[in-house]
Amino acid sequence: MTKRAGWVALLLTVGCSPKTPTATEILWDTWGVPHVFATDNPSLFKAFGYAQATSHANLILKLYGEARGRAAEYWGERNLPNDRFIRTVGVGGVAQSWYGGQTPEFRSYLDAFAAGINDYARQHPERIADSVKVVLPVTGRDVLAHGARIVNFLFLFFDQVKLPKTMSNGAEFGSNMWAIGPKRTANGNAMLLQNPHLPWSDLYLFYEAQLVGPDVNIYGATLVGMPTIAIGFNDSLGWSHTVNTQDGADEFRLNKKGAGYLYDGAVKPFEVSVEILKVKQADGSFREDTLRLKRSVQGPVLEEDANSALAVRVVGLDDPKGAEAWWNMGRARNLAEFEGVVKQLHIPFFNVMYADHAGHIYYFFGGKTPIRSRGDFAYWTPPVRGDSSATLWNDILPYEKLPHITDPATGWLQNANDPPWTVTWPMVFSPDSFPAYLSPRHMAFRPQRSVQMLLRDSAMTFERLVSDKHSTHMALADRLVPDLIAATRKLGDATARQAADVLEKWDREAQADSRGAVLFYFWVGEYFGKAGGKAFARPWRLDAAATTPAGLGDPALAVKSLSAAASKVAKEHGAMDVPWGDVMRIRMAGKDLPGNGAPGDPFGVFRNAYYIPDKDGRFRIVEGDTYYAAIEFSAPVRAKVLLGYGNSSQPGSKHLGDQVELFAKQEMRDPWRTRAEIEAHLESKDSIK
Repeated sequence: MTKRAGWVALLLTVGCSPKTPTATEILWDTWGVPHVFATDNPSLFKAFGYAQATSHANLILKLYGEARGRAAEYWGERNLPNDRFIRTVGVGGVAQSWYGGQTPEFRSYLDAFAAGINDYARQHPERIADSVKVVLPVTGRDVLAHGARIVNFLFLFFDQVKLPKTMSNGAEFGSNMWAIGPKRTANGNAMLLQNPHLPWSDLYLFYEAQLVGPDVNIYGATLVGMPTIAIGFNDSLGWSHTVNTQDGADEFRLNKKGAGYLYDGAVKPFEVSVEILKVKQADGSFREDTLRLKRSVQGPVLEEDANSALAVRVVGLDDPKGAEAWWNMGRARNLAEFEGVVKQLHIPFFNVMYADHAGHIYYFFGGKTPIRSRGDFAYWTPPVRGDSSATLWNDILPYEKLPHITDPATGWLQNANDPPWTVTWPMVFSPDSFPAYLSPRHMAFRPQRSVQMLLRDSAMTFERLVSDKHSTHMALADRLVPDLIAATRKLGDATARQAADVLEKWDREAQADSRGAVLFYFWVGEYFGKAGGKAFARPWRLDAAATTPAGLGDPALAVKSLSAAASKVAKEHGAMDVPWGDVMRIRMAGKDLPGNGAPGDPFGVFRNAYYIPDKDGRFRIVEGDTYYAAIEFSAPVRAKVLLGYGNSSQPGSKHLGDQVELFAKQEMRDPWRTRAEIEAHLESKDSIK
């Protein structure tokens, strides 16, 4: 053991963590964060369920009702599409199978989590909306159904297969994460940045908590209704996730013939069943909806017409242990234990990034990637032919065949939803060393900005880590604005030349007071919408991944688009150089604050914020930075955190939107982790029996 490691080990044993609890209780701090203390794990899970219900009871019951495929029965006709989808893909059957596949020990934890929700509802019926009480009581199966719906079908299927084809506003599920080794930090401590980006509503909301039990002291966040911390840290280590470019779900186009479909030169019959769904009517009565389900050898049929059908196949539906894997990640004490959990591939999706107090950093292109017989990533992106067993996959690539690395020579790792090839720079993975279908080859502007910030700083401080996390610099502007200004001086009309003056003075930031960011935002919409794939003069290349594409592909169109955008901004917002925060607003819980940050892509902004038009012509934030944390693995651990929209969605809660002012000011807060810190900021306490 090195001298430094010895000191770290000593400090970690002299009271940096709360003492072992002697009873089960929830200590609520003044930000509405529950610190759950329990003497045994079932009690810990029960109290965690109780805590989540305290903060999100109405939302949890709604989400669990939807995951049952009974939302139309509970709340009416508008919920029928959800129920038909849940029944079609078989979420209920997956949850039942998963529940039976748990170890008796972890099954008791899931049941305890559900019991905590039920106990809260029983003790505080007045705090729960009458409309969602019909879902009670909830069960461990409901917890698993909710998880399957989110991870396997929302992230794996919709995000990777459906949403890229249908989303028109450019928004996408994403995240940033960094792990920086001791050789690249000023204090010689490893650092970790956790920074998921998701919508600010509904099933995407994160919940922040600390769980302290006999063998765990984990701080972090999970999606509301989930029973374990999914992004977290303890005294020894921490990890984060991003949505990765892994293809774990595919659609198959089937050619129908008679009552079946063609498969390997023969007609194979569909498996057919019928379910009757109850649909609540406005007068309280019910009607019946008949759902005729079909399954092919690939999986359930989602769509069909007279001649063809579309079936979907999703990985991980036969693996019940994703939640337990997250639980064990939080209990790990070192890299060997942590890697031992993730290499089992129980979590079907997500990149994993890690740092620890011993100075290790680690990345894994996680999930279950099918072993395919042919094709590259692009081949499997649209529906593939389903008339042959040659395209049917069953097995997955083992851990050893997936990109993963510990302690790269560069000293740092990053991911901002880019493929694994650019996890550090210079590259350590060659795409040609992996199956062509593993991941695409591209790098958007947000990960390029991520790499650029890490390359410039060889001695990262904790303060710089927090500052970089909030960077609103638009990397896209660096590539295009100089050329745009030059072209406008030659080709532009009076309006365009005036707009070029604004862009020349602009700091290329999306801070609340940045003048020129709104103009650039609208210009990008105009120019990219018309130029399509010819927007850049120099295309992206893997060997210049962080510096291409660049230059204007059509200068004349760019200048014309600038004139149009300038006229639009001046007309709708009063001036070409209107401040970003005057137009982009943070509106929630009765607050209306100037916004900062911008869509990560195509703008290349690390501080991710998506805005949509509001009724008054301005824009309001709906997605972007959610829970985020900057962590230095010193002794004791140093951290800053924030959950922008607050830690409760219950009507009347003081913690609904109570962190939004900090978000607007780009400030973070301390996560109180020791008993003394928590009690010094104590708001209330619950004793759980």
